[in-house]
Amino acid sequence: MTTIYVNWGGAKVKLTWNTNNILPQYNLITSAHGFCFKNNELLLVNLNHRGWDFPGGHMEQSETPEECFKRETREEGYVEGKCRLLGYITVDHSENHLWSEDSKYPKIGYQIFYRMDIEKVLPFDREYESSKRIFINPNNISSIYHEWNSLYQEILDYSLKHSYNSSTKFFS
Repeated sequence: MTTIYVNWGGAKVKLTWNTNNILPQYNLITSAHGFCFKNNELLLVNLNHRGWDFPGGHMEQSETPEECFKRETREEGYVEGKCRLLGYITVDHSENHLWSEDSKYPKIGYQIFYRMDIEKVLPFDREYESSKRIFINPNNISSIYHEWNSLYQEILDYSLKHSYNSSTKFFS
C-alpha cells in the first residue's frame, strides 16, 4: 500500500492505493479509471485541456464503477474489452484547507481502478473529450504522462501482473 500527498488546486490531498477486492461505499465512489492493454501495449488518450492520460472519469447516476470505466474507455479511447477490478485510491481531504461540506467531493472518497484487456479497437471518432489515442510500451509512460507519480506506478505495476486471463491469484 502506497500513500502520497498531491497538490490539487492549491490544496494538499492524501492518496492511498488499496488492493482490497471489496468496493467502498457506493455513494463515496467518485470515479473509475484504469489501464487498458492491447498486445502488451498501454493505451493513452490525449484529453482536451489535460494532455495524455489513461481513460477514466466520473460516474453517472445509477452507474456501477465497472460500467463507468467501460463507458469512459469507449468515449475516450474507442476500445472495448474485458475488465478486472484492481483496487481503489482513497482520496482523503482531511488535510485540505480548501475542502468544505459544500464540496462536490466527499471528505474521504474513492477512485476505482480496473485493468482492461482490449478485445476491440473501434474507429477513433473524436466525438467526446479526447483528440488522440496512442498505444505505448508501459515502461515509457512517465515520459509522456505529465502528472505521473509513484502511486500510479504502483497501480500500473500491479495491473501488469493481473491480466484478465491471468492464472495468477488476483488479490494479494
